[in-house]
Amino acid sequence: MATVLVVDDEPRIRDVVQYALEREGFKVLMAANGNEALEKMSNAVDLVVLDVLMPELDGLSVCRAIRKHSTVPIIFLSSRSEEVDRILGLELGGDDYVTKPFSPRELAIRVKTVLRRTGATIDGDDAAGPRETIVHGPIEVDLARHEVRVKGDKITLTVTEFGVLQALVERPGRLLTRSQLIERAYAHDNHITERTVDTHIRRIRAKMRPFGIDPIETVHGLGYKASELEDA
Repeated sequence: MATVLVVDDEPRIRDVVQYALEREGFKVLMAANGNEALEKMSNAVDLVVLDVLMPELDGLSVCRAIRKHSTVPIIFLSSRSEEVDRILGLELGGDDYVTKPFSPRELAIRVKTVLRRTGATIDGDDAAGPRETIVHGPIEVDLARHEVRVKGDKITLTVTEFGVLQALVERPGRLLTRSQLIERAYAHDNHITERTVDTHIRRIRAKMRPFGIDPIETVHGLGYKASELEDA
């Protein structure tokens, strides 16, 4: 049973989300503000539903704090729908963005979608599915465990970074435009821009840099493809 932390300063919103998620079999933790959310992150949390507009410590600040030590998936909730807010939330490391008012059923579906991208088993899934690992030079992408190893060492990627890297290395040598990466790597493409894709590419490269490799080749004006890498 996956555990979801719901963070919102409105009790009614927390209750609605809790009811929708518990109906789908999730365990739900609740936090009424950003500081309480960070305290409850000491629990085994599999995903965070995070309100953006909260007093004192807002959702974007909470996301920044979480990303310093965790890649737990984050779905933002916000009463504002401006494109700049969506872009900023996703560039800070969010994995999806839902605008209020929202359908509780749709939110539950998005939670399931994002969790499946981490390799989590959801009620009704086949827990005995095949395990698959993609090997690209010194990089191993373990789809079942949602882990990436470089030269045998595990590196930590967010759900979205993992999806971008997977989309590239499972098609070695093939050019993917930013639009194609959006289609393959993101749960819901209506909130994603090309600028956001570029941000995640930069983050992946930064995490690979200590190993002396750049796994992604930029094809200027067109998109990206997996770099040619020698085996470890």
